[in-house]
Amino acid sequence: MSDKKNYFFSDVHLGLRTKEEEKEKERKLTGFLEAIRNDAGKIFIVGDLFDCWIEYRKVVPKGYYKTLAKLNEIVEQGVEVSFFSGNHDFWLNTYLRDDVGLKLHHDFLETEIDGKRFYILHGDGLSKGDIGYKIVKKILRNRLNQFLYSWLHPDIGIWLAQGSSRKSREHTEDKSHGGSGMKEFAEKKVSEGFDYVIMGHYHKPQNEELTITNRKGYYITLGDWIKNFTYGVFANGKFEIKKWS
Repeated sequence: MSDKKNYFFSDVHLGLRTKEEEKEKERKLTGFLEAIRNDAGKIFIVGDLFDCWIEYRKVVPKGYYKTLAKLNEIVEQGVEVSFFSGNHDFWLNTYLRDDVGLKLHHDFLETEIDGKRFYILHGDGLSKGDIGYKIVKKILRNRLNQFLYSWLHPDIGIWLAQGSSRKSREHTEDKSHGGSGMKEFAEKKVSEGFDYVIMGHYHKPQNEELTITNRKGYYITLGDWIKNFTYGVFANGKFEIKKWS
């Protein structure tokens, strides 16, 4: 068993609020990353690091320099950092992979850590009855549609995407889905043999033990960095949700 720790966080939504608020949030995030860099075995960013990320072939959104530079420093020292596309930062090209050094996951990851099976994904599209979002998600993630959209000038394309991101967040908040459908998905994965099912998206931290057909596993949502400032850490065979202050 490794003496290194595995860290998980999600839903930072950089760029969500005023410049002053976002500067303070980024200060907290980079402070957190600096604090964990020396004992981290792996770091998993489980979606929605950005409130809106739309990446052109030669243009990326303005800002986030301190966060991206810190992540690159950590990667350069030999720590593997995985980035999962969420519903606010799904439009990924090569910049975060080639220039920052992150391992990109567009859907989910099945992996084993210290003998335990993990199923990791952002969690969007699992809410019951959210058929409209699932249709929109397929349209937006279609490669042909993204290619056609890329012909818009970046100033226009990013502005439109930011508006869409704001509407998506308002839609999710209005539905107050409470994680409905996400827990059922976790139960299914536990029944398939996974020990930990880890998601973001819900914005509320929880670590719930599940027992499905005599199998025990855990359904975990990581919270956010808007109100909760929570993260997960797996070490010595135990998963904990902690709060960064």
